[in-house]
Order: sequence, then C-alpha cells, then structure tokens
Amino acid sequence: MLLRVVGLHSDVLVATSRVWQTTCTIVRSGEECFVVDSPVFPDELDVLPAVLEHAGFAFTGLLATHADWDHLLGRLAFGAGAALGVAETTAARLAAEPGAAARELRAFDDDFYLRRPQPLSLGQVQALPVPGHCAIGQTEIELHPGDGHTADGMAAWIAWARVLIAGDYLSPVEIPMISPGGSRDAYLATLRRLTPLVQQADHVVPGHGDVLDRVRAIAILREDVAYLESLPDAELPIARRSPRQRAIHADNVARVSGS
Repeated sequence: MLLRVVGLHSDVLVATSRVWQTTCTIVRSGEECFVVDSPVFPDELDVLPAVLEHAGFAFTGLLATHADWDHLLGRLAFGAGAALGVAETTAARLAAEPGAAARELRAFDDDFYLRRPQPLSLGQVQALPVPGHCAIGQTEIELHPGDGHTADGMAAWIAWARVLIAGDYLSPVEIPMISPGGSRDAYLATLRRLTPLVQQADHVVPGHGDVLDRVRAIAILREDVAYLESLPDAELPIARRSPRQRAIHADNVARVSGS
C-alpha cells in the first residue's frame, strides 16, 4: 500500500506515512480544502493529489503544525507555488533556520537511498496569528498554540467535525519529545491547553501514530502529563518503552537536567 488513508468525517481524511507513522490530515469545507502536514516518502507524496481527487476534495492550500521537516513536504506533492500557512512562531523559526528543512530532508534521503524529482523549497509562507482562526469555505479552523515539543507550533481544532489535529503531541507510539528549543514547562502548558479540546473531540490526530478516540486520547494525555511532571525520574508509559523511546527519554532527561 502506497499510503494508508482513513475517513474520520465526510470532511476529514487522514493519511499515514509508512515512516514514523507521520500523519497528514485533509480538511474540507465547501469548495475549499487544506492539507495539514505531510507524508514523507516520495511515492506517498506522489499519490496524495490523486487521493484528494478520488475523494472529491478540491485542493486549496497547505498548513503545517510546526517547522520539523517531516511535516513540511506538502509542496513536493502540490507544487512550489502552493500556499503554506503556519503559526507566526513557525514562520519565525523557518526564517531563523533558512534551508534547515531542506538539509535535513537531504540527509534522510541519503540514509534511505531515496531520490526525489526536485528539492524542497519553502519560499514564502503565510504567518498565521495563533491563537486565532483560519478561514476555510464558509467556516473557520481554530488555531491553538502548540509549543513545547519545539519552540514553535500550533494545533488545529475542526469544530464541525469534532477533530483535533494535535501536531507532535498525544502520540500513542512516541513519548513526549523535548526537542532543541522546546521545554518541559511549555509542553505541559500545551497539553493543559489542549485538554478541553480533547474532551470534546470525537477523534484526535497525533503527529505520529494512529488516530485516537476521545477515551484513548484522554488516557495518553494523562500519561504524558505524569511523565513530564516526573522528569528526570519518570517511568516510561508501558506501551512506549522501545529502545527508540528510551533514547528519547535519555535526551529529555539531559535537557531537563541542563546537561
């Protein structure tokens, strides 16, 4: 299978990449459609426009929850001229790190012997005020601050479909990751900010992993809060204790401990 796609609502599809279970959410309202984040592999990006066409979704533009490179590849699917909206914090990070996403993508492709028809070019992005709203069709997507994993980011609440796009939070496969520029306090603040949305949601789309129903999302939220509050002495959640997650935990401990 080139790309796994599930429908959450008549206006919401989620495509999941084969690598890191990176999610890409497709949201429609009326005659407009936004693609939020991106799959990763070239064949997945190649098929994405056909997924929209088959579903009857007319592409309008791109949104990205944050500036990590694996969430920024939509223009490789829809062309360098596709509009890309990001939080103001993400626009600032992209401006401060020119070319970083393209370099990290090249390094990934070199590791996996991948070839792409063209390099990643972000060019101009539209900085969106967060908290705020992004118009789509006759309604709006609510945008909420989502920093802590990194220094930037946003989550998106699709109120009419009761779907929360959480960015790199609430993952069933990955523990909270405090990346460079992120912080435990900001991460906890984001989780607390998202709590009332999770409690209303029919579905929560994490940046990595399967879509969650409300009950599972609340359980993961509680696990993640408990984990972060217990650092540096935290125990990993039972379902997230792989060698990779232990390595992320070691990095988190070093950041929290200041070493």
